[in-house]
Amino acid sequence: MKIGKKTKLTICILLLFILLALPYELLWGKLFIYSPIKIGFTKHDLPNIIVYTQTGADNCKLESIDSLIHTVENFHHLRFAEKPEIFFFKDAENYHRLTTTKARFCAYPNGSLVISPWAVKESYNGTISMEIYLWHELSHTLLYQHMNILTAYLFYPRWLLEGIAVYSTNQMGTSWYPSKLDTYKYIQQGSFMPPAYFNTKKENDVKLKINNKSAFAYSEFACKVDFLIISYGKERFMNYMVELLDSWKPESVFKDTYGIDFETCLNNFRKYVDEQK
Repeated sequence: MKIGKKTKLTICILLLFILLALPYELLWGKLFIYSPIKIGFTKHDLPNIIVYTQTGADNCKLESIDSLIHTVENFHHLRFAEKPEIFFFKDAENYHRLTTTKARFCAYPNGSLVISPWAVKESYNGTISMEIYLWHELSHTLLYQHMNILTAYLFYPRWLLEGIAVYSTNQMGTSWYPSKLDTYKYIQQGSFMPPAYFNTKKENDVKLKINNKSAFAYSEFACKVDFLIISYGKERFMNYMVELLDSWKPESVFKDTYGIDFETCLNNFRKYVDEQK
């Protein structure tokens, strides 16, 4: 089949647009995190991390961030394959222009971790703990470094990724995250975020009797991690976590590890919570 002149012209224009747009997005746009060149940022190469600070950015004590690495590794029984790259931005405008997130913090599957300028301010006024939040995000980064790109984006259970991060940092009961006992209480009152709905359009259909839906969901997932460790032991849980790093079949990994399907485990979890006072 012959390709017409108009089609060829359209393809050429499209390719030209991509060739022109890609460098811009890498240097000054949404793909900045993936660029090998960081214009306007100062690089700080520490023993365990690499920190990039934008000119005019307010950053935290870099040494205290660097010291978190071994704590994160010790819980996960894994080591960072490469130094995580952490970015501080001078204002919200630059943060939104150079990242793909609106969140305070975001860990990317390529090992980068971005910190919003308002998160830095919140840490100074005591609204959040910078140490806990960074510990949380570094948990994601460590696991991402041991996954391939498809597993990171498509197959590793989102609920588990957040549950591990919250559980390992003892984040429940800090900032706006409900404590373990409060999370139990909300579940007993009928609030429950099905893990399969998390980060999907169905999440909006879930009715929760709590204002901060995300904070509750994160604490709920941490309670699920806690339940698995209490019920089956930490060693089996760590095996489950690691097996998923190379798998595209999370349901099969769960059943192979625990001997029951995931839905049965969810029912057992809810029964366990109902029995708690």
